[in-house]
Amino acid sequence: MNFQQLRIIRETVRQNFNLTEVANALFTSQSGVSKHIKDLEDELGVELFVRKGKRFLGLTDPGKELLTIVERMLLDAGNVKRLAEQYSQRDQGQLTIATTHTQARYALPKVVTAFKKAFPKVHLVLLQASPDELVRLLLDGQADIGIATEAISDEPELVSFPYYSWHHTVIAPPDHPLHGVKPLTLEALADYPLVTYHEGFTGRAQINRAFAEAGLVPDVVMAALDADVIKTYVELEMGVGIVASMAVDAQRDHGVVEVDTPPLFGHQTSRIAIRRGHYLRSYAYRFIELCSAALDEETVRQALAPTVTSE
Repeated sequence: MNFQQLRIIRETVRQNFNLTEVANALFTSQSGVSKHIKDLEDELGVELFVRKGKRFLGLTDPGKELLTIVERMLLDAGNVKRLAEQYSQRDQGQLTIATTHTQARYALPKVVTAFKKAFPKVHLVLLQASPDELVRLLLDGQADIGIATEAISDEPELVSFPYYSWHHTVIAPPDHPLHGVKPLTLEALADYPLVTYHEGFTGRAQINRAFAEAGLVPDVVMAALDADVIKTYVELEMGVGIVASMAVDAQRDHGVVEVDTPPLFGHQTSRIAIRRGHYLRSYAYRFIELCSAALDEETVRQALAPTVTSE
């Protein structure tokens, strides 16, 4: 048994059992992939994959159990490498943050600036992804830290911490009639076409829930992944916008104005997430602390530590 065989097992599942894609992802040949799988199955004495002819359809029961062990072994192998780098190259390396557009654009610039000033030799990578993609990047070990509002608190393999609270706000062109509605209600808002976030992004589920609980069906004429696009089309008078409050800047956004109203869609909490068992370099803890002073290294380490239960 060797690490290449373990990587092939994991990658075969990731690539939906397409061995051509597995070979491409691991920079090897399809025949080499097949041979590694056959050699491992022969060594273990069990079949790991359900086959139909030469096609792989899924994992057998022993294959499913083995995958859990493989994921853990490869995670620990990566941890060994990061541990060595921690002591041999203390202030050098790479930190990968998976986050949504909203966080990257509005929440993180000051944090990134401060981090780069403190750790100029660390290569910082920002991977913009949907919340579901972000979770997968963390679970696959392709990202060290994830920051989002949705999805991460629902995954048991992730430990997450509150980052900051925010709410949705309503925006419209300066001369829009809604500016004269005091107080603004969901009923008044539902009378106009709306432009807001795509399903699964930046609290869209809470927007939907608020209208549904009020017995209203909003006319969402356009959905986008980020607030900049939403603001552009509100300025073009396609509809009234619903965006994250931190995305509105009166000095910068001249074509749209925030409608004076209390939060109609409740409050949201963006969270910082780390995969359980993932070894973090010291500068990763510093990045988290720059996000929130309450999340110092000791606090995060204690949360990540395995829970010890007494018999």
